[in-house]
Amino acid sequence: MLYNLHALGTFWARSVNFYAFMNATLTKDIPWMKQWHAASRLLERYTRPYSRPAFDLGVEETTVICNPFGDLLRFGTPDASKPNLLMVAPMSGHYATLLRGTVREFMNDHNVYITDWHDAGSVPLSDGRFTLNSYVEYLKEYIRYFNGNVHLMAVCQPSVPAIAAVALMSEDQEPVPLSMVLMGGPVDTRKTPTEVNDFAGQRNIHWFKRHTIHTVPLNRRGRGRSVYPGFLQLAGFLSMNLDRHMTAHHDYFEHLVSGDGDSATQHEAFYDEYLAVMDLDAPFYLETIEKVFLEHHLPKGILECGGRLIKPALIERTALMTIEGELDDITGPGQTKAAHRLSPNTRLHEHYTQKSVGHYGIFNGRRFREEIAPRIRQFIQQAAKDPAV
Repeated sequence: MLYNLHALGTFWARSVNFYAFMNATLTKDIPWMKQWHAASRLLERYTRPYSRPAFDLGVEETTVICNPFGDLLRFGTPDASKPNLLMVAPMSGHYATLLRGTVREFMNDHNVYITDWHDAGSVPLSDGRFTLNSYVEYLKEYIRYFNGNVHLMAVCQPSVPAIAAVALMSEDQEPVPLSMVLMGGPVDTRKTPTEVNDFAGQRNIHWFKRHTIHTVPLNRRGRGRSVYPGFLQLAGFLSMNLDRHMTAHHDYFEHLVSGDGDSATQHEAFYDEYLAVMDLDAPFYLETIEKVFLEHHLPKGILECGGRLIKPALIERTALMTIEGELDDITGPGQTKAAHRLSPNTRLHEHYTQKSVGHYGIFNGRRFREEIAPRIRQFIQQAAKDPAV
């Protein structure tokens, strides 16, 4: 019902959006109508529908593996002299383009690939459901593509399924990644719980089923699918830092009035990305909430995928690096570092905590480029020098 109401609201918003767009266009060059132009521009931006943004990195993008819920995307032409880097983007509401800056940082000296997850609301029911085990199986398929000649980078949410995939492949004596870099991931959310962890911990899985799961309406390809809708996730994202977003919108209005085009453009670029969200298939979302945030299956040693117990201690041939942000208010300090305790037998360990950055600063921004990325490069080089046999 809620999703249908949202669809009706979107239809109404398109009419308002057209009106605002025409007003913004007609008043653009009239000095005494600057405030009206700014208000119309603001209204137009926040009533438009936002689809998946483009990476727009100036190189060819090639889909090398295509699956219903996510593709393996390659940037540029492979160079045998460069290491392969597989970035696992989070499936937590935003598109893989959220890692645009991360990709840009590594694409000159690595062959960069990324998991390009799809909006579950656009996936027909005939393609089946997507579960936590499905996620792990997708990762295993993508890793197999490289036959062991790859470095794995899991950003935030996928840290747990990345560990699970590598552990299963290690147990089966398959070729595994040379290294695995986990960045701001909820490996053990009992460590330094954040507001996000507390919110989940104060509720049971039945609450999440009742309040977050809705049915995709008839006007979408995924009609009838149970999902955690992107618009609900966006409301949660915005509410976490409401004052900051309100200030940003006010500043944007002032920049438009004053004619500060550069600042307004920067604001628009950020929110074009931030407001583009996708639905998550209900089984995957609920399993993640239950097994990662409520019951802590991986650190307790009880996580199963496909009926098999996940044994991180069997990871020996893959070097392990974890990265955390000192000010991370989503994944608290110690939550990602816990991976080293769970995987004591891996051939190389390294942990790094970046001072003065929050969650998004772990994989984007100046400190990421100047301090974090060089350490990742060095670790990848070290892992490649002494590959496991």
